[in-house]
Amino acid sequence: MAVEREGYDAVVIGGGHNGLVCAAYLAAAGQSVCVLERRGVVGGAAVTEEFHPGFRNSTASYTVSLLDPAVIRDLRLVGHGLRIVERPFANFLPLSDRDAIRVGGGLAATQAEVARWSARDAERLPAYYAMLDRVADVLRDLLHATPPNVGGGVHALLDGWKVAKRFRALDRAGQRDVLDLFTKSAGEILDRWFESDPIKAAFGFDAVVGNFQSPYSPGSAYVLLHHVFGEVNGKRGQWGHAIGGMGSITQAMAKECAARGVAIRLDAPVARVVVERGAATGVALETGEVVRARRVVANVNPRLLFEQLVPADAIDADFRARIESYRCGSGTFRMNVALAALPDFTCAPGTGRQPHHAAGIVIAPSLAYMERAYFDARTEGVSRAPIVELLIPSVVDDTLAPAGQHVASLFCQHVHPNMPEVTGRSFDDARDAIADLMIDAVDGLAPNFRASVIARRALTPLDLERTFGLVGGDIFHGALGLDQLFSARPVLGHADYRMPVANLYLCGSGAHPGGGVTGIPGRNAAREILRDARRRRARRGARTQ
Repeated sequence: MAVEREGYDAVVIGGGHNGLVCAAYLAAAGQSVCVLERRGVVGGAAVTEEFHPGFRNSTASYTVSLLDPAVIRDLRLVGHGLRIVERPFANFLPLSDRDAIRVGGGLAATQAEVARWSARDAERLPAYYAMLDRVADVLRDLLHATPPNVGGGVHALLDGWKVAKRFRALDRAGQRDVLDLFTKSAGEILDRWFESDPIKAAFGFDAVVGNFQSPYSPGSAYVLLHHVFGEVNGKRGQWGHAIGGMGSITQAMAKECAARGVAIRLDAPVARVVVERGAATGVALETGEVVRARRVVANVNPRLLFEQLVPADAIDADFRARIESYRCGSGTFRMNVALAALPDFTCAPGTGRQPHHAAGIVIAPSLAYMERAYFDARTEGVSRAPIVELLIPSVVDDTLAPAGQHVASLFCQHVHPNMPEVTGRSFDDARDAIADLMIDAVDGLAPNFRASVIARRALTPLDLERTFGLVGGDIFHGALGLDQLFSARPVLGHADYRMPVANLYLCGSGAHPGGGVTGIPGRNAAREILRDARRRRARRGARTQ
């Protein structure tokens, strides 16, 4: 017999960062809120966990830039202990055993680096950055907007007019740049701007992060753009390390939720959304307990929500078909390693702490290398020469590892999200071999790396799905293609955070503006939920007059 718990104004499925953000904003408006998290730790994919005795690291998400400044301010995250340290420069790309390129640390420093390969490219850098800034400004405006909802009536028309007005304010060149970066491939854009492989690789890497595509796939330029709109400590375009790992972000959010009276329940997996008379009225846990609420807010992948949690007869066949075709799947293989020593790169020798050890170390020396990695995975299941981003947060955060030792995050690509269908071999059987391949990719440029590995924890795309609900290992909760952005995210007609079941909302990365540790989907969804609550109160008041 099901046990019924007290009712809330809202129950949030999933205690990841967007769920916590949404809950905090709702509670600030006087709503009673309960967050249900199936794992024993809050934070979703933004968590810090011990993976070997004495060694802690961010388990899945691993670096910070996109976290919205408004969320940091409104949720008082700094007051709750959040501290972010900027990288000395953005990226270090070892190109061979003799040379490397360093990008970031100021325009002059980057120009000096690029000029070693092309004086023309160095001269073009300011114009390229200015172009990105103009387009990123448009994107920043759109991030906080509720997308015009196709078929949504007068409110959607007004929202659409606001977006069009922002676009029309650009000059003709700016409009073309926006169109290019939303539709073309990153490779096409970068080939037009630059002639040298190293700078194209440094910029093009952002286009394949978590994106199972070639850098020459149409639409990949948007993924590049999606990674450049952030800031750290008020400095645009910067990336940094959260002291204490990414879990320090969500722990700070959880503290603010608690301060606002939000109930957070761990080890509380949701089995289904309760739908009665066409409306969501709560959720049933796997234990059989029912938690009642006026609204159900889902911080999960849209496919997981509608294929596993919402009763099939609660939505129409057309919506279900569109959700089934919603594209999820990242070529991501995520690994944490405990290290006895820092990597000793042959192109930048030494195991003492150097600036490049605190940067994003990218093993992908050219766009052609990235394209081969993608097509390898498409045909063979795994890239024979993979793309690896290596971060060593313990260089700036000595709380993560014992003295004199380190932890490193390896964000690796590409592993086909459906590799078992391609190779006939399961992820569980292939995990260690793939991990060895990724270690070898680093060891080929820093020959002490393999010998320095004390322990490792590897996560295949399937592991990411099992552990964090990332369907297909997709870190964005759905591919960031033009057909799944803005008014089409997750499905045309339901881009305004309101789902086709009454009182059911989406607040996770499967909603606009997509993935990354931003908090923006949660913030935007809370705004729309509160707007609906005010309308409902107004209607009730009108009826009683």
